Amino acid sequence: MVRWCAAALMLFLTSLASVEAQDRSGAPVFPTPDRPVAAITSPTYSDEKTRDGHGEAERVMNLLGITPGQRVADIGAGLGYYTVRLARRLGPGATIFATDVKVEYLNRLKERLTRERIAGVRVVLGLPRDPRLPPDSVDVAILSHMYHEIENPYEFLYRLRPALAASARVGIIDTDEPTQRHGTPPALLRCELAAVGYRELDFVLLTPADGYLAIFATPETLPQPEAITPCRASGSRSTPTGFRSRPSILAVSPSAWPTRSLAMTMTEDRAQALAHEVVSEESLVRN
Repeated sequence: MVRWCAAALMLFLTSLASVEAQDRSGAPVFPTPDRPVAAITSPTYSDEKTRDGHGEAERVMNLLGITPGQRVADIGAGLGYYTVRLARRLGPGATIFATDVKVEYLNRLKERLTRERIAGVRVVLGLPRDPRLPPDSVDVAILSHMYHEIENPYEFLYRLRPALAASARVGIIDTDEPTQRHGTPPALLRCELAAVGYRELDFVLLTPADGYLAIFATPETLPQPEAITPCRASGSRSTPTGFRSRPSILAVSPSAWPTRSLAMTMTEDRAQALAHEVVSEESLVRN
């Protein structure tokens, strides 16, 4: 009888743990980010004339190796700063997705595309935790000045993965500010993406434009949602505790990048970025 009760108790606890890892609909439950999530306050960042004057979009597209024939998603497109510039670079017949969670932003984007006679952009109404992109449809994803507004980055990145091609790259543009001030400290960004299996390829300061560009590779495998440990920022500025150093761009196989010139450009830009990182990154620890 004692053995039977013990076995029954063990079965109950196992079942309970399984239930706790799912919501009532049977969907997996992801950890809550252990830091503030900024509210969505505007469909634009700065003004386009200033950003172009600093060469932001051209430099970002060059660093990401965006060339005709690639399929690109502008996630959190807003009024389409990157969308229209991607269309100009990729040309007619390009596959471009422009996603946002705000219907009013997408309506204004559609009006702009019509006004500027840009055809072929697929406008997608995403969800706060899911970009809702078709499977295996994206070679490059751009998230510009919006990562800090994602309701749950772990779930969002998890649900983005099926849309990415095996060799896809994810480029995140943000400023080195606390998330509540509409930025993302680089160490926090690395920790959160690594928690879902994304591997950093490079980090470049966009000076004189605002912020940085961090480039990540598609996860080979995804962790179980219940196994994801949320990251949090500490008050110190030492090396992130328990966080593995990311590889140098020199260690990345050239076949992983579209052209040799791209790798050379990223290596040059990284030298400048490293000096900034030493003094500016906030340390991260696992809960």
